[in-house]
Amino acid sequence: MKNWVTQYIAAQKAALDSIPAEGVVKLIEVLQQALRDDRQIFVFGNGGSASNSSHFATDLGKGSSDKVGRRFRVLSLNDNVSWMTALGNDYAYEDIYVRQLENYARAGDVVLSLSVSGNSPNVVKALEWSRQKGLTSIALVGAKRGRMAELATHVIAIDDTHYGRVEDAQMGICHLLCYAFMERPELAQ
Repeated sequence: MKNWVTQYIAAQKAALDSIPAEGVVKLIEVLQQALRDDRQIFVFGNGGSASNSSHFATDLGKGSSDKVGRRFRVLSLNDNVSWMTALGNDYAYEDIYVRQLENYARAGDVVLSLSVSGNSPNVVKALEWSRQKGLTSIALVGAKRGRMAELATHVIAIDDTHYGRVEDAQMGICHLLCYAFMERPELAQ
């Protein structure tokens, strides 16, 4: 068992090492501009990526906003269960994010999408719509990249396909994005 744990930790370190610092810097700049322009930031995913989306929205909306003294307008689209189930039931599950974006999003807003496979139909459909409507889109995906990597304005692909390791690395990126503002509040200027 110790050997398995040691190997898992080594693989996790490799996944974290695949995070491109320059890519994260670019995403920080996108969030910086969104804050300056008072743009809405939408975040979403499925399963563990949905949990990471909720966590990111909390950290950016509360922690980062508190430190910089200005409010990030961030919303996790996977947090309203009644709306998601109504959309899934009345339309299709692949519409649960795009239909919310139709209500809320405007050109110039930011979409942050998370998926290990990069091919989640509901996330892909939301990115297609975002591209057509002039939103800036970010995709955090695993090594397979998928359709999301083709659609997004900015892509960070973790060099692994293991769901746990990729989701952990994606949460690491989300923490980097939030803590950049918490620990460097002058970024909001």
